[in-house]
Amino acid sequence: MQLVIGTKRWSTWSLRPWLALKRAGLPFEEVLVELRQENDISGAAIRKHSPSGLVPCLKDGDLTVVDSLAICEHLAEKAPSLWPRDPAARALARSAAAEMHSGFASLRGECPMALEVEPRPVELSPATQANIRRIVSLWSGMFDRFGGPFLAGEWSIADAFYTPVATRFRTYGVKLSDYGDDGRCGEYNARLLEQPEFLEWEAASK
Repeated sequence: MQLVIGTKRWSTWSLRPWLALKRAGLPFEEVLVELRQENDISGAAIRKHSPSGLVPCLKDGDLTVVDSLAICEHLAEKAPSLWPRDPAARALARSAAAEMHSGFASLRGECPMALEVEPRPVELSPATQANIRRIVSLWSGMFDRFGGPFLAGEWSIADAFYTPVATRFRTYGVKLSDYGDDGRCGEYNARLLEQPEFLEWEAASK
C-alpha cells in the first residue's frame, strides 16, 4: 500500500490514516507532498496520485481510496482491531469519529494544527469555545461508558481522529478544566500525544 500525505506540520487529514496504518502494523510506503507551494505546485503533485486533488490518498493495488474516514474504514477491513469488537462500542466510536470528520468547523478554522508553533494561550471565539465544550462532553460520555484509557476502551480509529484535536488544545493553550473537564479529558489529551506513533509523526514534522 502507498499513502499519499501532506506536510506533517499541518495536515490533520493525513495524520489520521497514517496513525491507523502504524497502529495496525500494516506495511505501507509514505509519499509526502509539501503543501502551500505557490503556482499550484502542491496541487499538481497531489493530482498525480489523488483523483480528488486532496490528501490523504491510499493506493492499494489497483484501488485508490480518498478521504481519511474512507481510508480508515478500508484499513479496518484488513485490521479489524482498528474498531472495537463490541458492537455498541464500535458504533459509538464510529459516531465520535464521524462527528470529528464533519463537525467542529470553528475549532478547525480558528485553531489549525501547527506542530511548528510554540504553545501559547489565545483568545477563542464563542463558537470555538462551544466546539470545545462539545468535545469535552463527548469524551467524558465515552469515558463514563467504557472506562478509558481511550475513547472506546482500547485504542481505535476514533482516537486517531482526535489526535489532531489534542495537538490543537496543546498549541493554543486550551485548559479543558475551563470547559467542564473533571481531569479525565486532560489526561486523555496528554495520552494521545504520548503515543509512539504520534511521537514518530511529530519528530518527522520537525
